[in-house]
Amino acid sequence: MPIDYPKVLDLKTEAAPYSWSDREVMLYALGIGMGSDPLNEKELQFVNEAYATPKALKVVPSFASVCVWGARPGVIDLNHVMLLDGEHDITFHKPIPAEASATADARVRGVYDKGKEKGAIIQNEVVVKDDKCDKIVTIVSSIFARGDGGFGGPSEGAPEPHQVPRREPDRSIDIPIRPDQALIYRLLGDRNPLHSDPEFAHRAGFPKPILHGMCTYGLTCRALLQTYADYDPSAFHRHRVRFSAPLFPGEIITVNLWKDGNSISFEAHVRDRQVTVAKHGQTVLI
Repeated sequence: MPIDYPKVLDLKTEAAPYSWSDREVMLYALGIGMGSDPLNEKELQFVNEAYATPKALKVVPSFASVCVWGARPGVIDLNHVMLLDGEHDITFHKPIPAEASATADARVRGVYDKGKEKGAIIQNEVVVKDDKCDKIVTIVSSIFARGDGGFGGPSEGAPEPHQVPRREPDRSIDIPIRPDQALIYRLLGDRNPLHSDPEFAHRAGFPKPILHGMCTYGLTCRALLQTYADYDPSAFHRHRVRFSAPLFPGEIITVNLWKDGNSISFEAHVRDRQVTVAKHGQTVLI
């Protein structure tokens, strides 16, 4: 049935309980490909809690995208075969702890109708708080519902995307993606068969299973973490990007970076297919 607009805007949940431990933190880092070289001391700090000399486990900032996985304002009747990640924007209010009990408040921020043949965009907000009710992160995400347009909602009003500079990038970094990366990443919560089942992927219009959009998000965060942030998670204030094309396991993603003060713009490409998979990216460092 079509999206019930404007009633859908009233959906919300408050203080839903969540928790995570170092296990989820390390699994996430592995899920975005960190630790492929087990002797890389800088990456080892994100996937290893056991040292001869004690060291604190570091948390990849984009772990915030899965730390309360499943948090949502309510159920919206959508064609799930046709769903794709649209945008993701996280603001960090404090460093993410390696272990925590937390709560999540979720609401629908906006719903936009692009037309019956063009789909719909659903934008949600999730605020994650620690056990003292202090904000840890605010997550604004959008879903592109390719099969749910034409419900009579507004077509305009969505936030404008960040514009990257037109000059040549200041830095570029290549990150190889493991052929089994989606099979690892799905253990963090998103078991959508679009990322694991070839038959399901064909039904959805893809030649093979695609990488999770949130894994692509983590890969772009990883690119910033190992360049301008010098592997310091506490340096992140904001990380946002719009997904523009699917990424496949086994490919190499090239992230182009432009630095202007504490604002780093970025885009991500796959050279072999000459396609841009992530656009309008921005990281704001503290």
